[in-house]
Amino acid sequence: MNSNTNNTAAVSPSGARGLHFIAIGGSAMHNLALALHNKGYQVTGSDDAIFEPSKSRLEKKGILPAELGWFPEKITADIEAVILGMHAKADNPELLKAQELGLKIYSYPEFLYEQSKNKTRVVIGGSHGKTTITSMILHVMHYHNIEVDYMVGAQLEGFDTMVHLTEENDFMVLEGDEYLSSPIDRRPKFHLYQPNIALISGIAWDHINVFPTYENYVNQFEIFIDKITNGGILVYNAEDSEVKRVAEAATNPIRKMAYSTPNYEVKDGVTLLETPEGPMPIEVFGAHNLNNLAGAKWICQNMGVDEADFYEAIASFKGASKRLEKITEGKGKVAYKDFAHSPSKVAATTKAVKEQYPERTLVACLELHTYSSLNAEFLKEYEGALEYADIAVVFYSPDAVKIKQLEEVTYEQIAKAFNREDLIIYTNPAEFKTFLFNQNLENSALLLMSSGNYGGLNFDEVKNLML
Repeated sequence: MNSNTNNTAAVSPSGARGLHFIAIGGSAMHNLALALHNKGYQVTGSDDAIFEPSKSRLEKKGILPAELGWFPEKITADIEAVILGMHAKADNPELLKAQELGLKIYSYPEFLYEQSKNKTRVVIGGSHGKTTITSMILHVMHYHNIEVDYMVGAQLEGFDTMVHLTEENDFMVLEGDEYLSSPIDRRPKFHLYQPNIALISGIAWDHINVFPTYENYVNQFEIFIDKITNGGILVYNAEDSEVKRVAEAATNPIRKMAYSTPNYEVKDGVTLLETPEGPMPIEVFGAHNLNNLAGAKWICQNMGVDEADFYEAIASFKGASKRLEKITEGKGKVAYKDFAHSPSKVAATTKAVKEQYPERTLVACLELHTYSSLNAEFLKEYEGALEYADIAVVFYSPDAVKIKQLEEVTYEQIAKAFNREDLIIYTNPAEFKTFLFNQNLENSALLLMSSGNYGGLNFDEVKNLML
């Protein structure tokens, strides 16, 4: 790790000396660049590929690089600090120049800590649910006009950016993922935030390409708990046996608060949450989302929002982008898309849609798109993940396997892993699309689960299926 990453000298808007982003086009990186520009920093950046919406958003603020590529001549002694994205490589020419000049080099999470070290840091961790829980907290704060700094992994309704930074706000709410910080800092991001208030929603082995064993993965959450400031608070999901074990085993001087799924019922396609004031209709559904809601409630209460005010605000929360997001609805038909890819999330999401629409045929389509899901050894974790689907479909692209330089996954391996005799498997995008568009979707719920797009599926065309 470059020694400069340990330099914690304060960086402040000076106008004269700026911040340079290496790999500015990423989802997280460009949002941080926009937040810092809005805060008054002079921001520059480079990248070798910038896609929408990053491109338009950077261009609108005048900080889109004039041309793509890496330009060491951009790195001068006048730069106050460099912020390094994961997309860059350790031998990036701009990074090498910054190291040569002895500039301060921050990873994305390190710089967020730098911006929030004098605030109360609220960090939401977990293998799944963290984006939704963070979004719920921000929705409640926004509803009650409570200004907080934040970083969240999805675009939220009513929020311009996924990162917001100020000098004056007391709280910083951070979605804390366990992926690596930068090419020269291999620590998981959430190890760097040192939370005052922390939450762990669940532990289900993920990122197999980084954490090769289950034990190694769980250990990252033990370290995360150990990083909570003395006298801080850990809110944890007591229904997850691994979370419960890790939380209860922690011996550092912190307060621990367990949460579990609240009572609710589904009536005529509407989820009613039990509250002290009686049943309350809410927009989100599924046991996993109700569990997320319970965690968000504890966090909000620890941030000064009382229970009644939390319920009033959460009733209008519609969900985070790509998290069980309704694409469209027609008479007797509904379609959702979800970012689900890990086995536990796929199982929870599929169950949630079936529970919400028990009388309808559930057509669940899963794209295997991530390193973990395309790993032949990891595939067996998916057994039973689609059990609640009436029609279960798995799509994967052999090209994606090659691009990720993984061993080829076979049709037979997938069929064996899911252990479902009627599983439908596609490897050709055109064939998958033909299957989808030839389905009779009368009295059905369509669920599309992927962090990709099924080899080029246009989700606007899917809307036409529901007309």
